[in-house]
Amino acid sequence: MSIQQTDVLYTAVATAENGRDGRVATDDGKLDVVVNPPKEMGGSGAGTNPEQLFAAGYSACFQGALGVVARQEKADISGSTVTAKVGIGKNDDGFGIIVEISARIPGVDAEPARALLEKAHQVCPYSKAIRGNITVTLV
Repeated sequence: MSIQQTDVLYTAVATAENGRDGRVATDDGKLDVVVNPPKEMGGSGAGTNPEQLFAAGYSACFQGALGVVARQEKADISGSTVTAKVGIGKNDDGFGIIVEISARIPGVDAEPARALLEKAHQVCPYSKAIRGNITVTLV
């Protein structure tokens, strides 16, 4: 279910200059990075790229969702990490992305850890935003 403008608690604002080969900065100055296409896509690879930025945001958001689910399930996920791999490639109408999410949850057996990942995927705002548009694999 979508939220309404009146439900918004925080809005991030970022501005890009020169697209995938330029600069991206937030209005508060906390993020200011050079972006360049990766070498694999014919770029210099000197800066970061949108896929890395998306992977960083998604992994952080998913880790937060995992924490919410773990608290609900009374599971200890201390020392856990979440990794998002974001791939980009050609598709029928240009380019598309694909995502793989993995987590390391020390002290939690494989089956309960998988259940936590599945539940986190249902509540993570990034997962909700891309559901039905981007293939996400949980590993």
